[in-house]
Amino acid sequence: MIHIVFNENEIDLMKQVIELDETLAGEVIQICDDYAVGPLTSLDTSEGWQTRTNWWMELIKHSHYSKNEINEVDDRETISQIKIKLDENQEEQLWIWMGQNQHDVCGYYRIIGELNNYQGRVMVLYMNNLPFINEKGQIFYPSWLNEIQPSEFIKAKKLARPVTLSEFEIDPDEWKKLCEENNIVRILEGGKKIIGKEENFYDDEIIKNLTTEWQKAWRLVSNTLHRMKVKTGDVFIEWRIKVLINEGKIEVTGDIEKGWKDFDVKLGNGKHVEVNDAAAINE
Repeated sequence: MIHIVFNENEIDLMKQVIELDETLAGEVIQICDDYAVGPLTSLDTSEGWQTRTNWWMELIKHSHYSKNEINEVDDRETISQIKIKLDENQEEQLWIWMGQNQHDVCGYYRIIGELNNYQGRVMVLYMNNLPFINEKGQIFYPSWLNEIQPSEFIKAKKLARPVTLSEFEIDPDEWKKLCEENNIVRILEGGKKIIGKEENFYDDEIIKNLTTEWQKAWRLVSNTLHRMKVKTGDVFIEWRIKVLINEGKIEVTGDIEKGWKDFDVKLGNGKHVEVNDAAAINE
C-alpha cells in the first residue's frame, strides 16, 4: 500500500495513523507542488515545467525563505517512481488522501491522468463535507487532513473507494482545462469543482488585516494566513504584499531588504513605490 498526501505535515500524520492501524502499513509519499497557484501551461514539457519553476523562484526571492532553504520540487520524478512501484508489484494499491481544499484537489487532478493504467488499484479518500470529532469531542467539518485526529482516520479508511472508470476519463480532462485556462489562482467551489481567479484574488485578505497604524510585516503575514478562509501558502502571500507595496497600497518603514521582521507596514496612500522589482513579477 502506498499513501499519497499533498502537504508535508501529513507525512508524520499518516505515520501516526499507520501506528494505530497496521492494516494501513505502507509508504507515505508527498506530491509537493501547490498546483492551486501558478502557471500550468505545458507542464508535460521541459519548457513548461521550467516556466513554472522560474515563477516559484521569483516568488521565493520576495519571501522570508532563502534559496538554500528551498529544495527544487519535481513531482514528475515522484510520479514516475510511484508508477515503477506499481509496475513492480501488481498487488500494490495506491491510496490518495484528500482534504476539502483546492490545494489537495488540484494535486489530485495533477496526478490522476498518469494513473489510468492502474484502474482498480487506485483508491481515493476525499473528506468532502464529512463530520469528524475534534479533541474537545465536538463535531466539525475539516478542510485539511491535519485538522483530523489520527484516531479518526481509522473510521475514515472505510470510505476508501476505487477511482472509477468514469473519473479516469473525466478528471484528466478537468486538469487539461485548468492548464489551458492557466489562471494564477485556483479555488475550490464545491465537490471537486475548481475555478480560476486572478492573481490579486488574495489581496483583499491582506488589506483587511492592515490599519492606519504601523505593525510588523511578519505579523501582517501571520494574521492574513491565520484569518483567511480560503487558504494559500506564505510564499504567495508575501509576494502579494510586496506587489501591494509596489502599488502604494501598503506603506513601509524600516529596512525591507533585511527581512520580514525588519520593516513595518500600514495602509498606503496609493503612491507607486519600486520594491525588489515587484512590478516585474506582477506583469
